[in-house]
Amino acid sequence: MAKDPVCGMDVDEKKAAAKSEYNGETYYFCAAGCKAAFDKEPEKYLGKDHAHEHGHKH
Repeated sequence: MAKDPVCGMDVDEKKAAAKSEYNGETYYFCAAGCKAAFDKEPEKYLGKDHAHEHGHKH
């Protein structure tokens, strides 16, 4: 399992809604909205535990 760097949700790499590569690492996302947020500001979500509420439902 991977952890969505935007919302902190556990994501199965094989079933991830989206993924991105950044600095040679692959990141997996629970939803396209989390990927879009990450792609816009990846440094905001890396290097710290970051969880927040967002508008999509799980």
